[in-house]
Amino acid sequence: MAPRARASGGMTSRLDPIRWLGLPALLCALASLLLAMPIRVLGLQLPEPVFAMAPAFAWAVIRPSILPPFVLLALGAFLDILWGAPVGLWPLVLLTLYAPVLAARPFLIGQDFAVLWGWYVAACALAFGTGYAIVAARYGVAPNLVGLGWQFLATAALFPLSWRLIERYEDADVRFR
Repeated sequence: MAPRARASGGMTSRLDPIRWLGLPALLCALASLLLAMPIRVLGLQLPEPVFAMAPAFAWAVIRPSILPPFVLLALGAFLDILWGAPVGLWPLVLLTLYAPVLAARPFLIGQDFAVLWGWYVAACALAFGTGYAIVAARYGVAPNLVGLGWQFLATAALFPLSWRLIERYEDADVRFR
């Protein structure tokens, strides 16, 4: 029997892969599609943060599992297709974020918002650095640093989504009480 806990509004919720992995992955894909549309505000294109980095960080902090890396591979492949990136670039970038956070998980559990945000920013920097190096090596030309910087800042600003996912998991898992 799956653990049950109180959720918002007094309802109970189950810890299942669809709720903790599938729904965030679907929302990341939809948000990426939305921001990939050629919409301009005041003549500027909307930023394209890498939404998948927020749940990738949260899943590594929440608990070790075999499923998140496979979901990250699928999300990364989707981003490769959406953005026309070299095949395998975004899965590798997402796993580059996930792996060190998973290794540091014992230290990260129970940390406050600011500490986890610092780790999130550092993990995103490592992931973006990996992507930058791969693209530069593959094409022989370095990506635009200004565009990369804006994408990094927009992605770093997504940490509250990751924090919310971590908090929701802790609220639903009886082991955290």
